[in-house]
Amino acid sequence: MKTEQHLLAFKSYMHYRRYSPNTIKTYTDALEIFFRFFQNRALESLTIEDIIDFNNDYILKKNLSASYQNQVINAIKLFYRNRFNRAMEVDFIQRPRREKRLPNVLSKKEIKAILEAPTNLKHRAMISLIYACGLRRSELLNLTLKDIHSDRNLLFIRQSKGKKDRVVPISMKLIAMLRDYYKAFKPKTWLFEGQLAGEKYSERSIQLVLNQSVSKAKINKQVSLHWLRHSYATHLLESGTDLRYIQELLGHSSSKTTEIYTHVSTRNLQQIRSPFDDL
Repeated sequence: MKTEQHLLAFKSYMHYRRYSPNTIKTYTDALEIFFRFFQNRALESLTIEDIIDFNNDYILKKNLSASYQNQVINAIKLFYRNRFNRAMEVDFIQRPRREKRLPNVLSKKEIKAILEAPTNLKHRAMISLIYACGLRRSELLNLTLKDIHSDRNLLFIRQSKGKKDRVVPISMKLIAMLRDYYKAFKPKTWLFEGQLAGEKYSERSIQLVLNQSVSKAKINKQVSLHWLRHSYATHLLESGTDLRYIQELLGHSSSKTTEIYTHVSTRNLQQIRSPFDDL
């Protein structure tokens, strides 16, 4: 069987196992690059030593990220288990150390300026909802009209990362904005639709909306949509919300993931008096 046929069969397997579209694309792209690197070799003949060579001669030489390196290893491991019923003992490969980067957080003043920048009601509603409910981009774009329970001030987020559902509170102020938006745009299926009725709004377009809002707000930072989610979590923590509740609101499986916001919260840091003031 040719490499292309193996990859198609592997994609079908991942669809069957309900892997997310992003994971399927990431794994497939990684495998295509890996097999192209060994294009004169049969897939069945590749070993752990070849993965190590690929890591040294391709990933490290191109200075690619540790995250990408882990994705490649995970993709290879799953592929060989599925297609050849062979365990690639990747556990013996030294994994890259995780980079400990703090999340990027905007001040409430900056958030306010960004959210008030769009003149288009749809654009304002989209980025406001991401911040107000701490949503991931995919979560926003997958919302339907029935996911807003205005009578209970709740937003249902269905089958998000890790195939989990969760519920988050939504403010009356935002519900009022969404009602105005609905009257003006009348979406049919998705809460936010593209130019065609029933068509989901695109990932690229929502990032462009944010870019324009950031520019109009005169904020000189490369802000991504995920910054709004980080800011939501940090502002909750600074206002005294218990970390366990923030974990639930964000849909984190582990409390350790949520604890990173304690490192960027200024609630306690601002109370520390510098010894410089006593000189």
